[in-house]
Amino acid sequence: MGPPGDSARLGRFFGVYLLYCLNPRYQGRVYVGFTVNPARRVLQHNRGRKKGGAWRTSGRGPWEMVLIVHGFPSAVAALRFEWAWQHPHASRRLAHVTPRLRGEASFAFHLRVLAQMLRAAPWVRLPLTLRWLRADFRRELCPPPPPHIPLAFGPPPPPASVTRCQANPFADTERQPDQDAETRCSLCARALQDEDGPLCCPQPGCPLRAHMICLAEEFLREEPGQLLPLEGQCPRCKNSLLWGDLIWLCRLGTEEEEEDLELEEEHWTDMLET
Repeated sequence: MGPPGDSARLGRFFGVYLLYCLNPRYQGRVYVGFTVNPARRVLQHNRGRKKGGAWRTSGRGPWEMVLIVHGFPSAVAALRFEWAWQHPHASRRLAHVTPRLRGEASFAFHLRVLAQMLRAAPWVRLPLTLRWLRADFRRELCPPPPPHIPLAFGPPPPPASVTRCQANPFADTERQPDQDAETRCSLCARALQDEDGPLCCPQPGCPLRAHMICLAEEFLREEPGQLLPLEGQCPRCKNSLLWGDLIWLCRLGTEEEEEDLELEEEHWTDMLET
């Protein structure tokens, strides 16, 4: 298995959240959005559009962020998930989801859509986490999320301050391999370039360093019809590894400037006045 706990999934944060309106006048309304900083984003919603909130939530608060799905590999992947959750009737991936039923609460409908999304391609192949920020709002999803999508509670862990060279802290412990082995892929023996972001096994003492595509092909031998692995066996130490954990460890320390992340929240869906 991969590294245990939330610490194994630190790095750049891309999340899609569900807000619930606590205002008696609008109680029961929900809002789906994208964020890189949940705590800041809910404050923006409650302070109104002039303070960075969305048009649909402005003046209708207080809003509570009750649920967030995170672990997306990029802002684009998270934004696509957000759009499909907002518009299930327009997504070809969710054509099997029935429209909102008469008398069905908006909150219940959005959870029903989410349950189907987590079981549908391409999202079922992503290393996501389903996190309830308010345990009193928790509901069992039907169908339940696949086994590789963990259920978590409380606020997300703080951003990591780990650099990529520290991602595999055991890689150089008690062993000094020759320099050539350190710069070549363990699977294809070709050179590893810095920009390739070689993947390293997190197990103590394991010497695996591989191109992302090489390790993906190795893992997909058991699933020849897929493009993205879920998990596989390390070809060196034979331990079971989650693909998502390997990607997270590879990307630790590659965060961009905070002001660039802030811009990612201000996307086109917040500008629609409908």
